[in-house]
This record gives sequence, C-alpha cells and structure tokens, in this order.
Amino acid sequence: MGIVGLDHVQLAMPRDGEADARSFYGAVLGLVEVPKPADLAKRGGCWFVGDGVNIHLGVEEPFRAAAKAHPALLVDDLAATREYLATHGIKFSEGSPLDGYVRGDIHDPFGNRIELMQKL
Repeated sequence: MGIVGLDHVQLAMPRDGEADARSFYGAVLGLVEVPKPADLAKRGGCWFVGDGVNIHLGVEEPFRAAAKAHPALLVDDLAATREYLATHGIKFSEGSPLDGYVRGDIHDPFGNRIELMQKL
C-alpha cells in the first residue's frame, strides 16, 4: 500500500449556500466550478478546481463551520494575496511562525477556516 496523492478536500456549507460559494471560491479565489456527478448534485453543494487544488463543498445539516480543521492553500505571493483579499473585504489573520513558510488564515462566507501559505 502507498498513498500517492490527495484528490480533494471537502468543506461543509449550509443548504442554499451555492451562490455565496461561487462568489468566494470562484470569483474571489479564482477557482473554476466543475459539475458534480448527477447523483451527487441533487444533494446540493459545489465543486471547484485550480492548479493542483480540488475543493468540494457539501451541504451539512445542521451546519457547523470548521474552525480548526482546514485546507492549507499554497500561494506564490502571500503579501500580494493579502492585499487582493482586502479589496474584497476578506480579513486576513497572521499565522504563527513555521519554518520555511509565511502564512495566515482567512475564512470563507460560511466561517470555514482556510490557511494560506507561501514557501520561502
């Protein structure tokens, strides 16, 4: 046995949150929405992809945002990303030191934590 990669990360969202998900993950983060398989689409939610990133949002009831568990997305320029996010009203919190990285956190419209990391 050997793990060879990571296919996707799934985050929870409340029912009928697709428009907010599209605005944040698509319009702001620049990920592309891809169709969910028909059997899964009837449950709600959205799937997004980018370079080496697959994020699935699924409806969870009752909904509870992930405050600790999170995806960590690599960015090429954290300072520029932070400035860009500020223009969209997205708050950025500095991360604690981690050898080889600068990092910080943002939250999606549902309160899920997302870590942003830049390799030094």
